[in-house]
Amino acid sequence: MLSGLKVKNILFILLGAAIMSFGLVNFNMQNKLAEGGFTGIALLFYFLFKWDPSYSNLFLNIPLFFIGWKLLGRNTFLYTILGTVGVSIFLWIFQRYPIEMPLESDLTLAALFAGVFTGIGLGIIFRYGGTTGGVDIIARLVQKYAGWNMGKTMFLFDACVITLSLVTYLNYKQAMYTLVAVFIGARVIDFMLEGAYSARGAMIISEKNEQIAAKIMEEMDRGVTALRGYGSYTKSEREVLYCVVAKNEIVRLKNVITSVDPHAFVSITIVHDVHGEGFTLDENKMPLID
Repeated sequence: MLSGLKVKNILFILLGAAIMSFGLVNFNMQNKLAEGGFTGIALLFYFLFKWDPSYSNLFLNIPLFFIGWKLLGRNTFLYTILGTVGVSIFLWIFQRYPIEMPLESDLTLAALFAGVFTGIGLGIIFRYGGTTGGVDIIARLVQKYAGWNMGKTMFLFDACVITLSLVTYLNYKQAMYTLVAVFIGARVIDFMLEGAYSARGAMIISEKNEQIAAKIMEEMDRGVTALRGYGSYTKSEREVLYCVVAKNEIVRLKNVITSVDPHAFVSITIVHDVHGEGFTLDENKMPLID
């Protein structure tokens, strides 16, 4: 049944589940902060009825397993079961062996750590092909069919759950700090999924494209692609150069362009993730990092 699953993915999904559960127990539960998604519903049941979230989290996700099986595919479904069960197991463990970190007098710090631990944990799980069930499945489906990033979908769903928590057991102060934690968690998830490495992409329009391209390739050892463009004002075709460089090379790139054509038009954009030669592959097309 487990054929086709990668041991590396399994280990990292369990690591992500452990990190997330540690934050939930030691920052959310200890400081009476809510959480979004199905985990937030499990915490709501804990604060209202003292139901163990390690069990309620699992029971709430069972119906969505059937959706996951139909729409996510076999491997993702199995990774989802692993992530969901892993979170429940680690919630059970960390509740029995908690680390006392009372931060009720500093809820800003508690919210910060709650968001970071949840975001890192979920980001690792998502990056290695899993989910933790519940809204994670919904967010993955929305990303697949509607193109929304997962953090945005989760934040909207989380807001509904937190509103429900507010009218049941949270006071306004705890609700506001919970929103801070959820927002931080969503941003951390997006950061991890889009890639920690941030490069820069440059679009260059000049009358001296050939000289600029040659100098970039010679002095910076970066590839340059010539794209076909059309000037709406001049009504003529012209080449547009596109080049991706590391963030710390952008000043050098500007100097190279200016040295050839001080009047060149240059547009710089942020590139969140880069794959290919010079970034993730060497000159022999082999991975730089396994």
